[in-house]
Parts: sequence; C-alpha cells; structure tokens
Amino acid sequence: MRKRMKNVALMVLGLALTGAVLTGCGESRQSRQDTQQDISTGISEETEQASIAEKTEADETEQAAQTSEGYEDNFAVDSEAAKEFAEKVKEATAQKDLEALAELTAFPVYVGLPDVGVVETKEDFLKLDAEAVFTDELLESIEKADIENFQPSMAGFPISDGRIASINFGVVDGELAINGINY
Repeated sequence: MRKRMKNVALMVLGLALTGAVLTGCGESRQSRQDTQQDISTGISEETEQASIAEKTEADETEQAAQTSEGYEDNFAVDSEAAKEFAEKVKEATAQKDLEALAELTAFPVYVGLPDVGVVETKEDFLKLDAEAVFTDELLESIEKADIENFQPSMAGFPISDGRIASINFGVVDGELAINGINY
C-alpha cells in the first residue's frame, strides 16, 4: 500500500509539474506573441511616419519651387502652367499685339531680327515695327506649334512647329517670361 501511495504521490507531483511547465510555456508563448505584435506595430507605425515625412518633404520641395518667389527653374514648371503661358503667347502673336507680347517678355530679350539683336527695355521693344516682328513665318510656326507636351530644358520652352522661327520662354526671376524671339 505504501508503494501504491508513493506511486500516486509521484503521479500527482508529475501532473503538477507538467501543469506548471505547460502554464509557464503558455505564458511565455503568449508573451512572445505580444512582443512580436508590439514590434510589428512599432515598425508599421515608424514606416507610416517615415512615409508621411517623405511625402511632406516632397510637397514642401514642390511648394518651395513655386512659392511667392516663383519658380526655381524651368524644371520646376508643371506642364499645365507651361501650356497656359504658351496659350497667352499664341494669342498675342495671332493678334499681332506687340503690347501684349511685351507684357509677357522679360527684358533684356533677344529678338533675332536684322539690326536688332538684344532689346534692352519694354519701351525699346514697343518701338519695333509690329510687321517686322510678326513675320508670316513666325505667325505660322506659332499657330501650328504643339503646346500640349512641353518638355523643360535649360533653355526653356520653345513655341514652334519645328521651324527656326519660334518664341522661347522660360523662368526669369521666378516667373515665366519670353526670353527670345527667333527668325
């Protein structure tokens, strides 16, 4: 009987130890899952915060390129703004409106007419003969120019149907302005 009691005691003790071990492992496993979940959540939050910071930085860079100071350079000009400016140039040219063209121009400006070259001021530009400025070749080239797909370059944006006759514009002192008329 004593032997049987000893076996029962050992069995109860074994079960108690097994229960304790299983309970401890369960807590440990749950604790590890919680820790892994906390780490994953932390990484996700950090990734999301970094993504938001990158987007904010990109937005600030874009806004800085077009602030009250204007555009930083030709590459900061979006295609819609370039198209809108080109439409104004095309309209002034079609109407042979020297005054309107002068308003869109930064001075000094290159005007590739014989005996003209660089025109220093708006007043000097307005003294030019409109018939000399608005040649048939320039009018036709500007009229047929594709202004839908401008690609910026260091020189700016040429308005032309591919001919030499063109009006070029770009960023001058932060604003879009005509910077050359070629014949």
